[in-house]
Amino acid sequence: MGRRALRRIDPKLDLSGYLLTFDDLPNPWDTAGLFAREAPLEVEVGSGKGLFMRTAAEARPDVDFLGIELASKYAAFAAAALAKRRLTNGKMVAGDGLRIFAELLPADSLQAVHVYFPDPWWKLRHKKRRVLTEPFLRDVHRVLQPGSSLHFWTDVEEYFQTTLNLLRELNLFEKPLEVPESSAEHDMDYRTHFERRTRRHGEPVYRSEFRKPV
Repeated sequence: MGRRALRRIDPKLDLSGYLLTFDDLPNPWDTAGLFAREAPLEVEVGSGKGLFMRTAAEARPDVDFLGIELASKYAAFAAAALAKRRLTNGKMVAGDGLRIFAELLPADSLQAVHVYFPDPWWKLRHKKRRVLTEPFLRDVHRVLQPGSSLHFWTDVEEYFQTTLNLLRELNLFEKPLEVPESSAEHDMDYRTHFERRTRRHGEPVYRSEFRKPV
């Protein structure tokens, strides 16, 4: 399912401090400097409209969340949702998540990595563009703290099974943990907008959690 048009961002919102670029990120990495405090850090790759970022930051003020979105207009939209609610524990980066993982994030620095409904790149010649490749998964394993998890959800069964097979071959994580589907308590009680649309169309969502061994 394609993305719908975005609502207009309130021009009065100040996105400074909420919307960053690769060059705005600390190098060498400094989570405390980025969020002005010491707290666990979780990263979402491919934040889209930012529903997960907003709800996670609201629900868990003791954790910092960094969202990464390649499409700048979606990154700005997600940042606006954080700014509107003054959620200082959430920031968006308009940029390449693979580069951030490979070049900036140090070993054992993240409490969790979230990848929800990434672009499946359907055509065979395009599948090399998928985010869940061997180099990225090795970077995820490196930056996660022992006992922490990669959360992967998709509505594409082939992508899900391909990723499970790749992770099994790499043998970096413990066997996948089953993630049961929970009922939505209200219209926006979903992990992402893609999950909301998929479930409202009566289609399945494939979920799993991969834990880095202690």
